Amino acid sequence: MAAEHTFSPAPAVVALGGGHGLAVTLQALRALTDRITAIVGVADDGGSSGRLRRDFGILPPGDLRMAVASLCGQDAASRAWADVLQYRFTGNGELGGHAVGNLLMAALWESSADPVAGLDELGSLVGAVGRVLPCSVDPLEIVADIRGHDPASPDAVMEVRGQVEVATTPGRVERVRLEPADARACEPALQAIDSADAIVLGPGSWFTSLMPHLLMPDQAKRVASAPGRRILVLNLDPQEGETGDFSPAEHIEAIARHAPDMRFDDVIADSRHMGSDRARENLLAACHSWGAQIHELDVAGQADGQGDRHDPASLSRAFGTVLAG
Repeated sequence: MAAEHTFSPAPAVVALGGGHGLAVTLQALRALTDRITAIVGVADDGGSSGRLRRDFGILPPGDLRMAVASLCGQDAASRAWADVLQYRFTGNGELGGHAVGNLLMAALWESSADPVAGLDELGSLVGAVGRVLPCSVDPLEIVADIRGHDPASPDAVMEVRGQVEVATTPGRVERVRLEPADARACEPALQAIDSADAIVLGPGSWFTSLMPHLLMPDQAKRVASAPGRRILVLNLDPQEGETGDFSPAEHIEAIARHAPDMRFDDVIADSRHMGSDRARENLLAACHSWGAQIHELDVAGQADGQGDRHDPASLSRAFGTVLAG
């Protein structure tokens, strides 16, 4: 991937998130800098990650594994190892559905009893650029107040627990929180935030991948007070379930409601996914309330038919534009 901007020295960038959204951000950033720290959410309770979390009491490894693979070295051996990490067993046996990297990470954590050391070792195996860290050294649970989670009671507000349940709700998420509320932040992650030239949040599942980073008290305070530039990447479209009927402005309003002390300096929005003129005006007003500059850029994929996903090369150019400004 070729970048249009070069920086000397390379900027130190922290990327907050999880899942496929964070993976795209990391792929985009690595074309601009090798000083990347991915800080990954640890609330996943589904699939292979959820099984390992329940069986061994460990952090859910899936999103962490995906971030490590996204930062793998470009030599053939490193890419081959990254492919191994991502390989998922098929079938209905005990290994069915597990990713190799999840199992390897579980083994590293059991042998070292240190999540950060285990991640560093896994990163070394694939020649990873930068570093991958958990947002917390404790597994987290997402708890949400959702209106209409039960279709039979569309006006009732219910408490819903677990990332999978919240992400797939047919209702409207009104508020989310984390348990334990006093979860320990990862100290190396806080140090990375303090020294970053830029902090990126998004794209990703708004309430289950992104918002948890702003709900951990220690981490949220460090992000809010960090000297680096805070950059928010908006999703292309509302996510069915979590934000099915949200306008772009409502995504920003949700952050302001949950983290009133948080401000972003730059907001990246795809120029083709701004909605109606009224929706665009509301988004501009929401950004203005932060004092944020909005960057309307083409960041959606085209050539591969993935128009509803961010394109790493386009997003890289957008980051280059923002960081050079």
